Amino acid sequence: MSTPTAPVAFQLHLPDRGETLAVPAGATLLQSLLGAGVVWPASCRNGTCRACIGQLVSGTVRYSVAWPGLLPEEKAQGCVLPCVACPTSDVVLTPPVD
Repeated sequence: MSTPTAPVAFQLHLPDRGETLAVPAGATLLQSLLGAGVVWPASCRNGTCRACIGQLVSGTVRYSVAWPGLLPEEKAQGCVLPCVACPTSDVVLTPPVD
């Protein structure tokens, strides 16, 4: 009997673009977005400037930093910082709503 293995990639669905990207294990959402040629705002790439903020419609992520620059209210509303967010499931991501 073989033991289940962790996924090597999760799916990143971008409904506003009609695209789905693969996010390799350990990669951030932003790395996958930029690697696929998706134009996405970004600056610091360490979770503090908030330039890359997006809306996590569904799915789960873990952060590669202890204190990503999101307010508790923003987290509760589904905001995510793709520069330091690694998916832990398939995710649906949209740009922030002004």
